[in-house]
Amino acid sequence: MTAPRSLTTNGGRFGYEAAGAADLPSLVFLHGIGGAARAWRGQIDAFGGRYRAMAWDMPGYGGSAPLPSVSIPALADALRDFLHQVGAVKPILVGHSIGGMIVQQLLTHEPAIAHAVVLAQTSPAFGKPDGDWQKEFIDARLGPLDRGETMASLAPKLVADLVGDDADPDGIELALDCMASVPEASYRAAMKSMLGFDLRKSLGQIGVPALVIAGTSDRNAPAPMVKKMASFIPNATYVELEGVGHLVALERPAEFNAVLDDFLRTASSATGSDA
Repeated sequence: MTAPRSLTTNGGRFGYEAAGAADLPSLVFLHGIGGAARAWRGQIDAFGGRYRAMAWDMPGYGGSAPLPSVSIPALADALRDFLHQVGAVKPILVGHSIGGMIVQQLLTHEPAIAHAVVLAQTSPAFGKPDGDWQKEFIDARLGPLDRGETMASLAPKLVADLVGDDADPDGIELALDCMASVPEASYRAAMKSMLGFDLRKSLGQIGVPALVIAGTSDRNAPAPMVKKMASFIPNATYVELEGVGHLVALERPAEFNAVLDDFLRTASSATGSDA
């Protein structure tokens, strides 16, 4: 096990945390809207002995500069730039929630950029910008900010609404810290960036080995929807975790790491990698 270090890319555009030797295969983690690079410390620590394990701060979060205009395509372009700057060639990409949307977007334009992908508790579509459900979803999350709440004051309720059964107390403490620290402008921009996102017709283009993870208590990315998404990805393995809410890596870190480890070993064997 290797302790993660907080780093910045040359020029300071991206903040990230990393562990593992530079010559090891790259394993890159992307957090969700309420997260940060440090949300993945349990995974960086666990896998830093076999991989160059790293997690970015999404643009506008932590140590990463914000984008002039936030959209899923713009975030995918930023991810491509980040991978180039850290020297991550053919990485394994692990995207949670909006992080999984960004991974999908990147693969639609550069299908060979990754060795394998993990899509955790994410969706291939958010739907129409003017849809009633979409408006209600956004309003429920941004409305309290409009009425004077702060990310710090909202964090306890936001996190409580996300987690499932038997969540790890340390993981929940970290989730609260990450959520409370998200800049309000970045939270608003990330929420709105999902409007109109729809790659359902592109799932068949994901040709690399893929692990798709769902939790049975996840209300943001319900397991039946995630399972259906996996069925359209040619080389996908679907795993459903009982009682898990939307923050699997923080709620059940040991369980998540075991599932990820199994996939990494299988993906490596299938492609002849030494990872």
